[in-house]
Amino acid sequence: MTDFPATGRQLPDRLDKPLKSAVLSWESLLVLVALAIFIANSFASPYFLNEWSLSDMTFNFTEKALIALAMALIIITGEIDLSVASIIALASTMMGLALQAGVDTPVLVMVGIGVGLLCGAFNGFLVTGLKLPSIVVTIGTMSLFRGIAYIVLGDQSFKGYPASFSWFGQGYVFWVISFELVLFVVAAVIFYVLLQHTNFGRRVYAIGNNATAARFSGVRVDRIKFVLFCLTGLMSGIAAVLLTARLGSTRPSIAEGFELEAVTMVVLGGVSILGGSGTIIGVVLAALIMGLVTFGLGLLNVPGIVMSIFIGSLLIVVIALPILFRMWRQRRA
Repeated sequence: MTDFPATGRQLPDRLDKPLKSAVLSWESLLVLVALAIFIANSFASPYFLNEWSLSDMTFNFTEKALIALAMALIIITGEIDLSVASIIALASTMMGLALQAGVDTPVLVMVGIGVGLLCGAFNGFLVTGLKLPSIVVTIGTMSLFRGIAYIVLGDQSFKGYPASFSWFGQGYVFWVISFELVLFVVAAVIFYVLLQHTNFGRRVYAIGNNATAARFSGVRVDRIKFVLFCLTGLMSGIAAVLLTARLGSTRPSIAEGFELEAVTMVVLGGVSILGGSGTIIGVVLAALIMGLVTFGLGLLNVPGIVMSIFIGSLLIVVIALPILFRMWRQRRA
């Protein structure tokens, strides 16, 4: 039993342990970090607390965060997909070609999502069908997909997307609440339920902890990994639709660096880069933190290269910290 100071009563152990784990969890730390950055931004710039500024901030992370939701599941299984930004480039290029052919908005959206799904399925086939390492496969397809976009476009760009298509990346559902933000919240809820409250999610964790044991337990490891690569491609296709609609143009360099930021969101959110652990809530909080940081730096006119240095350094730190902590505990023991 634990004393409960507000009432003088004692909290039962069965309630005390979950409460302690919640308070001391990585997600709780991320909440505190997000609050600290929010407060710091409000003092750093007089424009930060404007409702339209806060709305614009969400565009800094929603497209990348949508990819990070699917990337989290891939990394939990012990795999990785570094081709997501190039999938966006290829999907956007195919939408541009479809635009030149005179198709309307529904077909443009289907082209973007469909290309993303096909790219994800191609990655999944190479990893699960040919048993190639995912990091090697997706580095290869990262160059392949982006290269195709450059071959098609060269130094040109596609413009002139219809207003009905642009709404997906620029439209608002209610007041300052953008369509992108609503879509991200809905997707986050779906991924949370999928990972935390379904048999599929439990199998994803089982694969990440021990793929061989999971396979002997009857889990169809290759099928689940294939589905997850398809899902990552699908979310990349959706991100391609949103980003292309928001920018109003297609260029072969679109979304460069998105793979780094998506992986950083996942790892910062508490997902182990070695697989087997992590939560969607942590990924959502990490996406919010990165959005706050990049938007705050943008308000202070910090150059983009400094933001890139920050994101790269952050990724190294969040990967190294658990390892250093484990080494420290082993030495203490």
